[in-house]
Amino acid sequence: MIKVGGSLGADMAGACADIAGLAQQGSEVVVVHGGGAEADRLAAELNRPTRTMTARNGQRSRYTDAPALDALVMAILGRIKPTLVTELTGAGLRAVGLSGMDGSLVTARRTPPARAVVDGVDRVVRDDFSGRINDVDPHLVMTLLRGGYVPVVSPPALDPANGMLNVDADRFAARLSVALAADWLIILSNVPGLLRDPADPTSLVAKVPCKRLSRYLDGAGGRMKVKLQSAGEAFRAGVPHVVLADGRLDSPVLAARAGAGTTFVKGER
Repeated sequence: MIKVGGSLGADMAGACADIAGLAQQGSEVVVVHGGGAEADRLAAELNRPTRTMTARNGQRSRYTDAPALDALVMAILGRIKPTLVTELTGAGLRAVGLSGMDGSLVTARRTPPARAVVDGVDRVVRDDFSGRINDVDPHLVMTLLRGGYVPVVSPPALDPANGMLNVDADRFAARLSVALAADWLIILSNVPGLLRDPADPTSLVAKVPCKRLSRYLDGAGGRMKVKLQSAGEAFRAGVPHVVLADGRLDSPVLAARAGAGTTFVKGER
C-alpha cells in the first residue's frame, strides 16, 4: 500500500516509477491518494476560499460545507486521480481509479453537529460534510488485484444516510491497508518523515517505537500528527512494515523499503 500525498504535486513521477517496477515484478500494489492542496487551488479558481474550523479542543480541520465538498471531490477525482492513472498507465500498468464510494468500499458516519469557531464566529456547525470511517470492504480492490490491475483509491467515502463525505486520506490508507492485510504501508509526503524540529530537515526520527507513540503525538502538529496517528493504528492492527517517507526522492518507494524515512517498530526505546 502506497499513500501518495497531494502535497507532492508534480513530484509523483518517482513514486509511480517505483510502483510500476514493483507491480511488474509480481507485487500487488494499491495506491491511495488525497488531494487537499489541489482542492485549495481549485477552490481559489472557483472563488470559494478554503475555510477551516477550530473545535473546542483546539483541533483545526477543513470546513467542508456543500460548496467545499464539491470542490474537493472535483479536485480529487477530476485532477489528482486522472494524473496518477495516466502516469501509471504510461509506465505499463493497468491502473483503475476508484473512490471509497465505489462498491461501498469505504463507508463513514457523518460528524454530528458540534460547536466550533468558523470565520472567527463560535457557532454550532450543522452543515459540515466530513466524517469518520466506519467500515472498509476490500472485496472490490481484491478482485481488481487478482485480475492484475493496480487500484488507485481515494476519498470520498459513502455515508448510506447522507451520501458523499470527506474523510482523511491518511486514515483511509491506514484502514484499507489493515483490511487488505497489507505487508507494507508507505505514506509519502513532502518531508523526510517525522522531524524533531519541523524547520530542520536533518532532524529525522528514524524509528518510532509503537509503545512510545503518544510521546511523539504530543510533540507533533498539523498534518504530521494525523499521519503519525494513522500509521500507528495500522502498525498496531498488524501491518508489519509502516513507514513515513519523503516522496520527493528519485526513488521514494524503494528508498522507504530500504530504510529511509521514519519506520514504526515494536518495543519502547
